[in-house]
Amino acid sequence: MKERMSRALVPVISRLPAVMRQRFEGKDRAERPRPPQEAQDFDLVRTETHLRNRSQVERFLPDILGRALARIWIDQTFRLRFATDPKGTLSDYGVFLPDSISIEFVTEGTIRPQVVVYERPATGGPPRRLLYLQLVMMAGK
Repeated sequence: MKERMSRALVPVISRLPAVMRQRFEGKDRAERPRPPQEAQDFDLVRTETHLRNRSQVERFLPDILGRALARIWIDQTFRLRFATDPKGTLSDYGVFLPDSISIEFVTEGTIRPQVVVYERPATGGPPRRLLYLQLVMMAGK
């Protein structure tokens, strides 16, 4: 069977991602940390992803957050975890962001939850909003 992601927003894969398997090769089974059950159920990315600058964040993060936001709608446990620590949750799923990037999960004052990404300037000052995502339901005829 080929190792590839489906075109679905939240693909279901019944085994651990290849990166996680490689990371623990050679260790005794008892020493291996168990990944969270959610990490075994789906992937946000195919391989461990390190976004190193603003242009990479703007290019790749919307697609990754779109998958996370879709999962938030259907999985209450993932939603609570993401709401508590969005950046930490992404890193648990193999997505690593620069220290200057922060993510907020906004539910107050909105009908649908939003994920807002900010960049903290190196010179100080207020954070700059880079992007935000929100699932919108549309019907057409």
